[in-house]
Amino acid sequence: MIVGAGPGGLTAGMILSKRGFDVTIVEKQNRVGGRNAELRVGDYVFDTGPTFLHQKFTLDEVFQEAGRRAEDYLDFVKLDPMTRLTWGDLSMETSSKLDKMVSNIESAFPGSSDGYRRFMKDHAEKLRAIFPCLQRPYHQLGSYLHTSLIKAVPYVATAKSVVDVLEDYFPDDRLKLAFTFQAKYLGMSPWNCPALFSILSYIEYQYGIYHVQGGLSKISDAMADVFKEHGGSLRLGASVKELRFDGARVTAVELEGGEVLQCDDAIINADYAKAMCSLMNGRSLPAEKLAKKKYSCSTFMLYLGLDKIYEDEPHHHIIFADDYRANVADIQGESQVSEDMSIYVRNSCVTDPHVAPAGKSGLYILVPTINCRHGFNWADYRQAYRDKVLARIEQRTGMKDLREHIVEERIITPEGWRDDLDVFMGATFNLAHSLDQMLYLRPHNRMKGYDNLYLVGGGTHPGSGLPTIYESGRISSNLLCERYGLDHGRVDLTSSFL
Repeated sequence: MIVGAGPGGLTAGMILSKRGFDVTIVEKQNRVGGRNAELRVGDYVFDTGPTFLHQKFTLDEVFQEAGRRAEDYLDFVKLDPMTRLTWGDLSMETSSKLDKMVSNIESAFPGSSDGYRRFMKDHAEKLRAIFPCLQRPYHQLGSYLHTSLIKAVPYVATAKSVVDVLEDYFPDDRLKLAFTFQAKYLGMSPWNCPALFSILSYIEYQYGIYHVQGGLSKISDAMADVFKEHGGSLRLGASVKELRFDGARVTAVELEGGEVLQCDDAIINADYAKAMCSLMNGRSLPAEKLAKKKYSCSTFMLYLGLDKIYEDEPHHHIIFADDYRANVADIQGESQVSEDMSIYVRNSCVTDPHVAPAGKSGLYILVPTINCRHGFNWADYRQAYRDKVLARIEQRTGMKDLREHIVEERIITPEGWRDDLDVFMGATFNLAHSLDQMLYLRPHNRMKGYDNLYLVGGGTHPGSGLPTIYESGRISSNLLCERYGLDHGRVDLTSSFL
């Protein structure tokens, strides 16, 4: 039994059903995907959360684990340029082509391309050391003795941050941001994010990023199709009330309507902290205790349907705050909403004709902001903040008349993530990825204290972000198979890349 049809639950579902298990997935919403679900606003289609795929080889691996090829279900477009980055009146486009990226850096930051070449060379070695650690479980302390982690110790056991690492390569603070904004995928400040995560920007610049025609939510839809092809049972609109236990074993899942589904094993793909305080049937942890953990930031979301297409605007655009460090400090402080905000805009209709009516387009706008820890009242502020975000976009981009062309609109505030989408504290990227909440110190893939309860998703190892969530689904599936003595083997495409 799998609780939740997010990317982790779907990954586990299609792998386990392929391996012969009788698997049922129950999902509260009326469609699959969780934070990777499709969001419809009128005639427009949006991704609720993730908007591009990096580390595509991990997705390819988990599809092959399920006996399928991702390309048979999905239409991938490798983006080049990848993203436009804007600091005030200076912009630079990023590329996974080395020579092109070198040229772009030299145009925007003369004399800095040698640092980029060194960064790429050094991080190829760093990724080879670290990546195997992200493919193994850490539910036992003995995992720390594995040779893969021992090789990675110099990169992991350091007090340096991602920004500290970048100091060795780039003198210009703006250029550093081109290699640190990826810390936002973890909902963290690059000044606090552990140094090992400098591999995130390397992975992008080395292997590129992909759009999926129709939206990234199509990945979850494809996984659900594979799951059902292998005989899996998918039940949508099936909200779980609680798990049932006999000692250290999960024995059943009770739905809100009173139906009880017996199970031999259970995998939780709900938001970790939300599940621990609401689904554990007398074994739940108090929300106050869970709140003592460290959490990611949240996001203020705008989904806009437009009656035109901004053909000259990029597919991805990041507009940095004028004082990015102060902006990030506000977010990490969890109390103050930045007026000087950073903004991410996806204008996917310049690549994808499938997400809006002909001649029209949809804009996905994300603003990193504080989570709900201190109870900021978004209900009273959402319209004013929305207007400030749109004014900044009009000022900093070619979309000078943006507000004149909005015909459909949806807003999700941090309170919306918390209350409508069951995200604890509205922390969109789950538990923070600090050193004291990683590897063995992160909630285990095989849940501590239970014989047959497993976790997948951003709240367990290896962490948040689509590729790592897919990996969590594979890790937990493998642990379950090992419990039954099933030789599962492993699809390995990564070694050839690394």
